[in-house]
Formats: sequence, C-alpha cells, structure tokens
Amino acid sequence: MTPPPYYGQQPPAASGNDKVTLWGVLGIVFAFLCTPLGIVFAILCLVEARKVGKPPTLAYVTFGIVALGIILNIILFATGALSGMFGGTTT
Repeated sequence: MTPPPYYGQQPPAASGNDKVTLWGVLGIVFAFLCTPLGIVFAILCLVEARKVGKPPTLAYVTFGIVALGIILNIILFATGALSGMFGGTTT
C-alpha cells in the first residue's frame, strides 16, 4: 500500500492525461502557423507543467521559436523583403 501524498504535493499525473506534452506540441505547431496561438499554448504548457511538477521544456522551445519568428519578421520588414508580398509597388 502506497502512503498518501504529503500536504502540498501533487499526485502524479495519469499516463493517458498528459496535457503538458499536448499543449507543448500544439504550441510548437502554432508557433509556425499562428504566433498568437503559439504563445497561448506555450503559456498553457508552462502553467500545466508547474502544476504537475514536470519540466516546461516544450514551452521554452515554443517561446524560442516565437521570438526567432518575430525577430526574423522585423528584419525582413526593415530590409523591404516583404514589400512585394502585400501588393506594394516597386519603383
């Protein structure tokens, strides 16, 4: 018989109910497709990982991908590489 968990400890998550991985994978996918949703899923992954005591690695990966994407978009916009994509005229 296993002893009950101590006060303040979280019981281990059920193996079929791993929301940390679910939110993390969704965050990575949406970091490429839709940045705001990627950020939302990364935050959900981070909160859930802290709640169950798992490492929030996938949330950090998602935040990194989002940050790199934003930096890349700023560079492309500043250099004018995106000007032809939005119907702008080139002279």
